[in-house]
Amino acid sequence: MELKENERIDDLQYKDLKIIQNKTGFCFGIDAVLLANFAKNMKKKDVVVDLCTGNGVIAILLAGKTDAKKIYGVEIQKEVAEMAKRSVELNNIKDRVTILNKNLLDLKEEIPSATVDTITVNPPYMKAGSGIVNEGNSLTVARHEISCTLEDVIRESARMLKFNGEFFMVHKPERLVEIFCLMRKYKIEPKRMRFVQPSVDKQANIVLIEGAKSAGEFLKVENTLCVYKESGEYTDEIYEIYEMEK
Repeated sequence: MELKENERIDDLQYKDLKIIQNKTGFCFGIDAVLLANFAKNMKKKDVVVDLCTGNGVIAILLAGKTDAKKIYGVEIQKEVAEMAKRSVELNNIKDRVTILNKNLLDLKEEIPSATVDTITVNPPYMKAGSGIVNEGNSLTVARHEISCTLEDVIRESARMLKFNGEFFMVHKPERLVEIFCLMRKYKIEPKRMRFVQPSVDKQANIVLIEGAKSAGEFLKVENTLCVYKESGEYTDEIYEIYEMEK
């Protein structure tokens, strides 16, 4: 496959899956890999939507990790969505994965209400106006709530999900109260949560969240996941998630 300027093909180190990335743009991080692993228990008949899909890494990983029938990746940035489409073609998974170059606020025609079994999302973490913002920069769109807010993400997820449909998100712990308030506002009940810390001597900087549409009240808090040992090597669980040999 012919690559554009500044693009490269990276090995996802799982079932020979690969992804095209632009080294000058937003490249996926461990949060995307952890979310795909956190949300991997899907059924063969399931329809899945990955919002804010970026270069499509979560959609592509889910195609490898699950038997889900159909996976939609939704990305507002035209060039990024086009790159994700080429990655889907590269992996020969066009029959299961479709990339939609759409604003998640405009999905009613492609994805009607109450038709989705599972939603995954790795949204922009920072509120608009926080930090240095250059609205013409694709990195800024990926990191800041410029094209959508946290409330947009949760409200539209609630619209698309079936009764008891599952919602999986990775975000920052400092916004956890806001996340839970919005989930309950739109009737997505928080069901499972796991903090992720870089190392044993550092505070958690990522949180993985699972919710269910119109479900009963009960939240399970799992053991904190630690990424690195004191030696700087990945912990055993991270090796297992990446399915890498030590």
